[in-house]
Amino acid sequence: MKHSIRKQILSAFLIIMAGTLLLCLFLNSTFLERYYIYNKQQVLLKSYQIINTASSNGSIQSEDFEEELQQISAIYNINVIVIDADSKLIQSAGSESDVLLRALLDRVFSNKYQDHKILKENEHYVLEIARMPQSELSFIQMWGTLDNGNLFMTRSLVQSIHDSVSISNRFFAYACIFAIIISAIVIMIITKRITNPILSLTEISKRMAQLDFEVHYDGNEKNEIGVLGQHMNALSDKLEKTISELKTANNELQKDIEKKEQIDEMRREFLSNVSHELKTPLALIMGYAEGLKEEINDEDPASRDFYCDVIIDESNKMNDMVKKLLTLNQLEFGNDVVNMERFDVCELIENYISNSDILIKQHNAKVMVSPSHPIYVWSDEFMVEEVLMNYFSNALNHLANENEIRIDVVEKEDVVRVSVFNTGERIPEDALPHLFEKFYKVDKARTREYGGSGVGLSIVKAIMDSIHQEYGVCNYDNGVEFWFELPVK
Repeated sequence: MKHSIRKQILSAFLIIMAGTLLLCLFLNSTFLERYYIYNKQQVLLKSYQIINTASSNGSIQSEDFEEELQQISAIYNINVIVIDADSKLIQSAGSESDVLLRALLDRVFSNKYQDHKILKENEHYVLEIARMPQSELSFIQMWGTLDNGNLFMTRSLVQSIHDSVSISNRFFAYACIFAIIISAIVIMIITKRITNPILSLTEISKRMAQLDFEVHYDGNEKNEIGVLGQHMNALSDKLEKTISELKTANNELQKDIEKKEQIDEMRREFLSNVSHELKTPLALIMGYAEGLKEEINDEDPASRDFYCDVIIDESNKMNDMVKKLLTLNQLEFGNDVVNMERFDVCELIENYISNSDILIKQHNAKVMVSPSHPIYVWSDEFMVEEVLMNYFSNALNHLANENEIRIDVVEKEDVVRVSVFNTGERIPEDALPHLFEKFYKVDKARTREYGGSGVGLSIVKAIMDSIHQEYGVCNYDNGVEFWFELPVK
């Protein structure tokens, strides 16, 4: 990858590290020698204070002080000499005390140095950098008079400082090169461990962009990359679920569109059927009304009564159909509130049969109901009576053979099944799935004969759907049974 994070991190790290090391090398080369000289000045000043204190309290010639002075000389690599006014040696430390003695006397009584640079000077001592006559050797030295009048000199070779700085700089340069190489190797390993999971996440995101959600990040890092991987997995699962839901919703939308088209088709069919159902009674009403108007002066009361009976009968049929359509409309659009209550379904059936006694006698029907003991259900009592009325009316209108109607109430585990059976002709098998459709009629001529509108079973369907219970129809050898179920809990 052209702009790889690994390369960028490695390059940035190496640049920063190399720059830092070069800066340190520059500072080391520029200021280390000055620091050494400054540090050596502090050592010489400290030595002076120790020697002056020992000289003042008279312990300068003691063995303890001599041992202390030797330690100072060894630790700080300095030479020390102390003499009295007669140039008699009182104390010395380090090598070449004779050379140091001549240097002290030459510095006190004459000035044979070709060059010297005074760093600090007062009435007691002079701190300076000096170069020996006819020599390339330079020293940082301190000389002067102690409080008791003795002369002293402390000295350290500057060349040793130059050598130390040079060696230190070379070692530091080698150490920098080695550190850069080792650091480059380490950073390559570290960046590989960082970038490999990132590359894995990049591949996952690429596949997610192609709507492939099968791949998951399986790293076990405990850092931010691991958290990112977990979030990527969660995002993948969420997107898969969301897309699945969108596809499901899209399918449901497609079904809704198809259902809407079906509803539109049903609406057109409904209008056509209503128009057809109303056309015949309206034509009859108009015809007989015109007949009445034309024969109004005739002295034939029987014909006039017949005409009026036809008009009233057809008007009642139209009124009944309109009422059923209004009831069906309220049920289908949820305008009727279902009032759930507990009641005895057997008592409801017995009351309805008792109220329908005149109709039963007109059709010369034999009605049997079982059982007769109370059976309680939960439902809307008014709606259940409406279902029973439609089933019973159909049974009366399609009686044949023995003219028997049997109403059974069968208790099951969680429901009670109410069935209405009538003897007569079987319903054609191809007509069974359409019986509960609006305006569907198996035998249109016969339906017209008893004044059926083809809406009653549609009302049954709407009621049973509103209370969320099962219903249906069964053919038997000697008749037809319509049934519906009601919950007992």
